[in-house]
Amino acid sequence: MRAAVHGLRDGARRIEEVTPAERDRAVDALRALAILGVVLGHWLVTALVADGGALHTASPLQHMPWLAPISWVFQTLAVFFLVGGHVATKSYASARARGTTYGRWLRARLSRLFKPVAAVLTLWTVATACLLVSGADFATVHTQVKLALSPLWFLVVFAVLTAVTPLVTHINPLWPLAVVLHVDLIRFGLGGPSWLGWVNVAAGWLVPYTLGAAWTRGELDRRRAGWVLLTGGAAATAALVAWADYPASMVGVPGAPVSNLNPPTLAAVSFGLAQCGLALLLREPLRRVMRRPLVWAGTAFANLSAMTIFLWHQTSMMAVTALALLTGRLPGLHTVPDGLGWVAARLAWLPVFALALAVCWSAFRTYEQGPRRRTGRPSRVVRVHRRSGPAGAKATPRA
Repeated sequence: MRAAVHGLRDGARRIEEVTPAERDRAVDALRALAILGVVLGHWLVTALVADGGALHTASPLQHMPWLAPISWVFQTLAVFFLVGGHVATKSYASARARGTTYGRWLRARLSRLFKPVAAVLTLWTVATACLLVSGADFATVHTQVKLALSPLWFLVVFAVLTAVTPLVTHINPLWPLAVVLHVDLIRFGLGGPSWLGWVNVAAGWLVPYTLGAAWTRGELDRRRAGWVLLTGGAAATAALVAWADYPASMVGVPGAPVSNLNPPTLAAVSFGLAQCGLALLLREPLRRVMRRPLVWAGTAFANLSAMTIFLWHQTSMMAVTALALLTGRLPGLHTVPDGLGWVAARLAWLPVFALALAVCWSAFRTYEQGPRRRTGRPSRVVRVHRRSGPAGAKATPRA
């Protein structure tokens, strides 16, 4: 144990030594917090209820709507897009300064984004075929595949926004915000078609992405900008929930007539503005915390494994759920999430989910980080932070 602790501290010290002094560690910290929020949020509000030999999805927010504030803490997608817009625009400016073409820059970024997806698609294609051939319940298989592949919608949107990064540098965040406002006004105020809401998938997430570009331009450096976004976004969200009948939950709830997230509503976007404001205000405190070698090493590791964690956290939860079902229906895992007893039991299962995710990371991390290094070579964490620039845009994978 003493040797393990010594090795951990030594590794953290080496990462600290090779990290450029000008690197903004707050960017990496915000990305890591966003990853943690998504993973814990899904693990806490997604239940697979066993009904006979079938599994179907449920949510504690269905039965305990007063738990909606949980979604305010763990629905952190706006922070993803804020950091993504900041890193992408800074990376593109750096690429142009080096003479790198747009096509080459885009291929490099999308390659890092989608390489890990191949492993997920391959495994679930094989698993789905095996389950159906073996006679598994079709509804159960559909539920599992839908949950496992649900993170991919995020990557598609992120890839599109990455592709239009050169245009984003010239877009004021108020323009996509105005689009979201008008779409919701037509949908909910004038009885327009529901399909019109899907316009907000692009416009809604373009708002924090363009805020990230504004961050790169230096327009959000003053703390006043963070406070305006936080207070204005929070006030707008509260007003929309209280007086415009928007759902209080910032994630989708099975059976609810309206979801704030699928597609994004004005309430989700205004809430995202508040999140972005809070993220901007936390930059300096996070920079201070990131000066601790062990904390910084953990943050660097989370960033280098961001895609693996993001893509496999749902599969990890379902693997535990399916294997544990062999022993019978277990509380917090296969039972209806209708009380505080389920919440307490689910919290106890979180370390097991984390262990399963660690197994998935060990098996599939090479799709994101490359093959294991040869003996004597420095770790990828060390190599990446040695050659990274101030933004770490080329070095650190995005979620």
